[in-house]
Amino acid sequence: MDLDFAIRHSGRPAAAMTRRDVARVLLAVPSGHALVALPDLRRQLLAAGNPLSVRFWESAKAVLMSIESGVATVGDVQRWLESSGTEPIMLTRSYFLWPEESERGPIATEMYERLVEFLEERLAAGEIDADALAAGDPDARHAYEELQERWLGTPLPDGRVPNVVVNDEQDQELYAAWDEEEAFALSELRRVLDDLPEPPFPESDLRSAARRLRVTLTRPGYPGNVLRACAGLENGDLPERDEDLWLTVAAGIAAPISDLPDEEDAARFFDMEGELSHEDSILASLCAIHHADWLASVIALVRYGPGVLASPERIARFIADSEDVDVDPDEPEDLEATEMLFTAVTPLWAHLGIVDRAEVLTPLGWWGLPKALERAWSSGPALPD
Repeated sequence: MDLDFAIRHSGRPAAAMTRRDVARVLLAVPSGHALVALPDLRRQLLAAGNPLSVRFWESAKAVLMSIESGVATVGDVQRWLESSGTEPIMLTRSYFLWPEESERGPIATEMYERLVEFLEERLAAGEIDADALAAGDPDARHAYEELQERWLGTPLPDGRVPNVVVNDEQDQELYAAWDEEEAFALSELRRVLDDLPEPPFPESDLRSAARRLRVTLTRPGYPGNVLRACAGLENGDLPERDEDLWLTVAAGIAAPISDLPDEEDAARFFDMEGELSHEDSILASLCAIHHADWLASVIALVRYGPGVLASPERIARFIADSEDVDVDPDEPEDLEATEMLFTAVTPLWAHLGIVDRAEVLTPLGWWGLPKALERAWSSGPALPD
């Protein structure tokens, strides 16, 4: 690594390179190489009329040595990069998170570059003390954070608010990826079920389960409040047909529609010191189950049919052993995590009659689970009888 490499990497002449440019250059190569090249790079920049500061070079050497010795954390390195005075803070105090560089869309890339340009202007104007940042001065850090928070929340001349448009872009990308994953899972579900016999329609079991379900949904507290939220039935209007009601609620367990009523503040999920309610924990677990896990578990249960054990532990093993979906290696911690998520599912299934008290799949569950899963993943009708 030399000055020519630094110029190519930063896209600026030596005299115009900022601390951020040099820091990113140093982090672009192995730390050992950067340490060896550091003295020469410093001399070359000095000769080019861009000496930077003693504090910067000392901090660069310290962080590179820390990386080389294996004691530096990702957070340590990120904070050092931010102390250059023109690097956007990755995670702000208001929980705005910049996407990783490789994952930024056009809008995030534009806003990131605009913020860097803004910070360079403020640094040149003397409003940012980069040496104090490098020294870890808390007041300088606080001022740096406040400066960025204000910029992120202030409309640009064209009316766009940076943090809003970046979050909107990320949401759109997330929804698009989710829709793509869901469409693929739905096609796989239909493909597999086409090769399996159609379970008989358990009319009597469905009628009994729907009657119990109508009572449960009118009662306060768990499980009625969770099932109402899953199915989007908070207004109290229930489908008249038993089959529609049952499939709507069963589908909602696989794809919850809404939060609990009067608890719209999502910030509670990010309160590291607070505790989620029992119902919130259940909804969080349901939302954390991947399409592939639902697909693998339901296909396995349908293949085995009524009488198969459908406990969380057995479901986790079904998923790990599935040949229908690509799953990660069945490490013990992966199995335990999957099992923990499905501990939120099986009690709700029991209230719908999908499993019995011994967590064994019932004829109703055999018939209804694949139909409910298709309903959850599509806007069309469930699987035909």
